[in-house]
Amino acid sequence: MPAISRMRSVLALPFVLLVLLAGLVATDVSTAPEASATLTRVEKIRLGVKIARNQIGDPYAYGAAGPGRFDCSGLIYYSMRKAGIAVPRSSGAQADYARPIAKSNMRIGDLMYFGGHIAIFVGWKDGHRLMLDSPKSGDHVRIRRPWTTSWSAYTLR
Repeated sequence: MPAISRMRSVLALPFVLLVLLAGLVATDVSTAPEASATLTRVEKIRLGVKIARNQIGDPYAYGAAGPGRFDCSGLIYYSMRKAGIAVPRSSGAQADYARPIAKSNMRIGDLMYFGGHIAIFVGWKDGHRLMLDSPKSGDHVRIRRPWTTSWSAYTLR
């Protein structure tokens, strides 16, 4: 093999390895669109909740949709889209996109809309509903009780 051909092969090897490594790092099988394409809508919602829970502790930032910083609707936009559900970006548009339901019919992954603020219903504790949200400036993504009963329930199912 001529010296120039060997040099090209040697120089190309790190590039090929870098491309292969980048592909492995960039693909998170649990949330890749290809993986979520085979899931049912309910399974996608559960995955979206899991992704949103993984953001607990991330700071609030107005207009942010992750990764690493979120506003309320940005958290839902990021987590549900990563799970394969194409929701709109703003809280009002998310409520319009989802179907209204009775609060008594809520299941984990349903949305709680406060008229400008939106959260993900994650269950019950001590007789109180719990929500996962990114509440306000200076705060962070967390699970908490709603501060009011003036909200509406919606489902993505």
